[in-house]
Formats: sequence, structure tokens, C-alpha cells
Amino acid sequence: MMAGISSASNGHETVILEKMNTCGRKIRITGKGRCNVTNAVDMSEFIKNIPGNGKFLYSSFQNFTNEDLINLLKSEGLETKVERGNRVFPVTDNSQSVIDSLYRKLKRLNVKVITNAEVIDIIVKEERIYGVKYKEENTEKEIQADKVIIASGGMSYRATGSTREWVQDCKKIPDIL
Repeated sequence: MMAGISSASNGHETVILEKMNTCGRKIRITGKGRCNVTNAVDMSEFIKNIPGNGKFLYSSFQNFTNEDLINLLKSEGLETKVERGNRVFPVTDNSQSVIDSLYRKLKRLNVKVITNAEVIDIIVKEERIYGVKYKEENTEKEIQADKVIIASGGMSYRATGSTREWVQDCKKIPDIL
């Protein structure tokens, strides 16, 4: 959802193909259903607390900070609060309100969301991305696209739809990515 928001905010026509029947299933279960949105510490402290090489993500976090996320939610009418450990939650204490805010933003940006759509291939012609092939209701369809973001999730919560299929199959995607 955030990748779609970013893409559309940068002027791109954007379509989200969601394998499950709704977006945001992992958001729904974060923070025991309350959605621990982010942490309110400054960016240097934030990066220090990322397992592994947090510095690797430094440029990404400088482009979109924890404060930017809080402001995005606020712009969609969702206030947040800071709790113990500088954890940030929606004042509603309900993760669905975060999902609803992100959907509102997607709608305002004219992002098309197609659910129950399983991506089955990246279409490449002459060493350039041409589009995406997907299956919707047992029918194969294609969308032409010159840019593709693959957000396949991890294996931590398979019930949310994460299977790592695309992570495992990245060898079939050309080196142009």
C-alpha cells in the first residue's frame, strides 16, 4: 500500500495487484491488533535499533521518516499517540483504522486496487519490463507496465498471504531490475 502511495504521489499511474481479498492483512495483526505504526525516536536511534546492518536502510529512512508516516496518517484523519518505549499507535487502538487511512490515500491518488489477483509472471520483451501477467478468478490477464514493484512479504505469517514465491523465483527475472 505504501509503495502504491509513493508511486502515485510521484505521478505514476499505479495499480496494486493483491493476492488476498484485501490489502493490509499484516497491518491488521501488528501490535496485537492495535497496529504499532512506528517508533517516535529520532532517525539515528531508529537505525541503531534495526537488526543487522541498519545503516543500509539509512537513505530510505531519510526519504520517508517515521514523522512522515505519522503525518501521512494525520493527513488522512488518523491521529496517533506515543506510548511506553516510544511506540506509536493510532488513537483508535485499532489497526483497521490504519488500513482504512491507507485505502483513503490510495483512492485519493486514483490507485486501482485489484484483489484476489495472483501475479504469475513479469513480462519482459527485448530486455525491458513490459508488464505483469496475473490470474484473477482463474482467468489470466495482463497489465502493461514499465515499472513493477514486487512486495511478496515473508514467511512469518502465511495466513496473511505471504509465501516468498517471488523472492524464491527472482532468478527468472532478468538482470535489468
